[in-house]
Amino acid sequence: MEFTNKTVVITGGASGIGFALAALLSAKGAKVAIADLDAEAVQTAAAHIGCLGMPCDVTDESRVQRLVTSVSEKLGEIDIYVSNAGVFHGQPDHAASATDDVWMRNWSVHVMAHVYAARALLPQMLKRGSGYFINVTSAAGLLNQIGDAAYSATKQAAVSFAESLAITHGDAGIGVSVVCPQYVATPLIGLQDADAQTQPGLLTAEQVAQSILKGVEAGQFRILPHPEVARFAEMRAQNHDGWVEGMQRLRAKSLAKLGAERVAELYRIL
Repeated sequence: MEFTNKTVVITGGASGIGFALAALLSAKGAKVAIADLDAEAVQTAAAHIGCLGMPCDVTDESRVQRLVTSVSEKLGEIDIYVSNAGVFHGQPDHAASATDDVWMRNWSVHVMAHVYAARALLPQMLKRGSGYFINVTSAAGLLNQIGDAAYSATKQAAVSFAESLAITHGDAGIGVSVVCPQYVATPLIGLQDADAQTQPGLLTAEQVAQSILKGVEAGQFRILPHPEVARFAEMRAQNHDGWVEGMQRLRAKSLAKLGAERVAELYRIL
């Protein structure tokens, strides 16, 4: 995959991983458009990078369609679409305690936004025999997220949808990568790049963006900015019962040490 002169759309592009990825791709000569729910933030970010910025609510299919149409008119047919927008709420009590609104918000952002992008782009990509989807999910999509069942369930569904895209359309020239980072310093969880200097395992958004580009250049389906996630996923696959028991012990240990209020914060996996 070469990025020079490729038209790239990145959702959730006003900050965090999306912003870092947009900056790196622009530097490589790509024609980049970033989209974000925050209209003011996306324009500020776009001006800083020197790319196109557009407000978009990715949970609204008609707005995703308009985003695709507008970018195509301004920059040319879209070669790469990065579904990067995400939300994180946590659960107030037991595993089913989050409200229906929270569950549906997670579903809309983490799953249906990816579906809407594919619906908008696959017909033209299949017609020309080329195109690439980069779906940013989470290590929670391969493992789990202590303290947020809605996040975990929808991230795992997002991984499954990416697999379906690759299985169904890989032989038709459509590339797919699913990105599963673990612990990243982003505004979504209230952490900054400086925190990565003091917290083991915490990566900066730019480090994750660099990992994404390296993985896409190599044509990897599963991109793991934290390589140890592969080992955890293998442990889960080989002994699921044992893995669940281990996660139970980890949760209990965290509760004993920190209390319930901080457990979800500690184990945020983005």
